[in-house]
Amino acid sequence: MFVTIGASNHTMDEREEFDYYATDPKALELLLEIEEFSPNVWECACGAGHLSEVLDKKGYNGTSTDLINRGYGTPGVDFLKSDILFDGDIITNPPYKYAKEFVEHAIESVTNGHKVAMFLRLQFLEGKSRRELFDKYPPKTVYVASGRIPCCKNGDFDNCKNGSAAAYAWFIWEKGYAGLTQIKWFN
Repeated sequence: MFVTIGASNHTMDEREEFDYYATDPKALELLLEIEEFSPNVWECACGAGHLSEVLDKKGYNGTSTDLINRGYGTPGVDFLKSDILFDGDIITNPPYKYAKEFVEHAIESVTNGHKVAMFLRLQFLEGKSRRELFDKYPPKTVYVASGRIPCCKNGDFDNCKNGSAAAYAWFIWEKGYAGLTQIKWFN
């Protein structure tokens, strides 16, 4: 039914094989305090469920899928090959290697007026091909994290609490939006 695939300074030996870097749940808790979402939310790269569990606790009607079975949600779902039109919002931290593709596919996969929220490195703003993406689909809001929020290799939060070398932001698209992007800060 649903379908997910779950560039850095890391060498191939240092990167997690499927680019699995789980988001600290606090990032989504903070976003939900400042941004409203549809009651129906699809977490299409759910990993071990760190963000999905926040959505569940907040009362959202969530669908959780991932390409890899990490013991949460529906595994074996390749989001980039899905062909459904989802009547709700998509919230995820996609594999960075496929972030641009996830953004494009997510925007194409939601109905008009619905949102796509992606937790991405701030450097996602750079690059010619992503500039084309932003020209075609301008984000409505980019919430920059004032303080560092970790994304932990293999979801191992016990061994990455020392902080993050990367700056992150929540990029919010609303399907059909064609105005200017607002930059805001959180945490």
